[in-house]
Amino acid sequence: MSRSEVRNILVITYWSWDDPLVLNYTLPYLRIMLRVLPAGSRVHLVTLDKTGRSAANSFGDEGVVHHSYPYAAFGAKGMRMMLGLLWSLSGVVRREGVDTIHAWCTPAGMIGYLLSILMRKPLIIDSYEPHAEAMVENGTWQRSGLAFRTLFRFERLQTRRAKAVVAATEGMREYAMKKYGYVPDIFLVKPACVDLERFSSRNLKRVDLLRSMGLEGKLVAIYAGKFGGIYLEQEVFDLLRVAWDHWGDRLHVLLLTSQQPEELRPYMEKAGLAPRMFTIRSVPPQDVPDLMGLADWALTPVKPVPTKRYCTPIKDGEYWALGLPVMITSGISDDSDIIERHGVGVVISSLNRIGYEQAVKQMDLLLRSGDRDQLYARIRPVAERYRNFQIAERVYRDLYG
Repeated sequence: MSRSEVRNILVITYWSWDDPLVLNYTLPYLRIMLRVLPAGSRVHLVTLDKTGRSAANSFGDEGVVHHSYPYAAFGAKGMRMMLGLLWSLSGVVRREGVDTIHAWCTPAGMIGYLLSILMRKPLIIDSYEPHAEAMVENGTWQRSGLAFRTLFRFERLQTRRAKAVVAATEGMREYAMKKYGYVPDIFLVKPACVDLERFSSRNLKRVDLLRSMGLEGKLVAIYAGKFGGIYLEQEVFDLLRVAWDHWGDRLHVLLLTSQQPEELRPYMEKAGLAPRMFTIRSVPPQDVPDLMGLADWALTPVKPVPTKRYCTPIKDGEYWALGLPVMITSGISDDSDIIERHGVGVVISSLNRIGYEQAVKQMDLLLRSGDRDQLYARIRPVAERYRNFQIAERVYRDLYG
């Protein structure tokens, strides 16, 4: 293969090198990209790190070259960061012979948009979904504020500039036309896929972990994620209070979160829940499948705001791959519809006691319909159909193969 066929792709993210969104949501796709690219090609991954620059080549993946830069929040420091990045990345593009700018999500797309114009390179936007309006809907930004107006304008600009976009749902096509007035000719769809080898029947109900964590004989509910931002807060604990009223002391809740127990205790107290019914852990990615596999059912408490129709929760694919029925809010990605259509979980109809009671009773009926192995056999195919990495491989082959 001639040297001229070798590709160099610059992938820009807005996350730290050790963020789960890089480790679990970006790196697996970069490895797929390298498989479909010509031999000898390289992917240059840009991360923005809040704790200073990380070590070079942090990931140890052959073909992935890591470029780490310090992060600054939106504002005057953020503008200086942006200008410094454009200067530094222009040098990377020239020095490394980068032929394509591939930005992950629309905040990183701002940098990608400017760099693609400056260096006259094609732009691809991956994980293409609304971010500016989502930040308003979850209460983080004001619609009249500078942050929203800046990012929303850049979302429109990068949509028109992009050679291709990779959305999480087909519905994003309609949103782009309505909000940005344009849909790129190359519009591909790739949900948040999951490694079906890492999350499998091998991880279910490990006896040693059940014993060591005191979960033998318990009905275990799991939530892997944060509280606040795009996720519900007090509502989760009010729902769990209804679940405790229904199942009593048999219920135990496993929270895999980076938040500390003392942050969550006020929510428990307000809902009248004892801290002993919770196990709260922050764990490395390699431990997640075994801990998640201890559960009997799972929660995806995304705030049911309009833009969440166009996102794709990573955790749902992981839950399904482990055969876990999922309790989810309504209107989330395609997932709420998939859960309802296939009968592999429960959609919470309303965020009040009536809605919680209905959801808990429906989940109880579902759990009674089969044992853990039978539910696994019923739910696992949903992950294989909707979250298989083969979907991503087809997308990247269309882009780079």
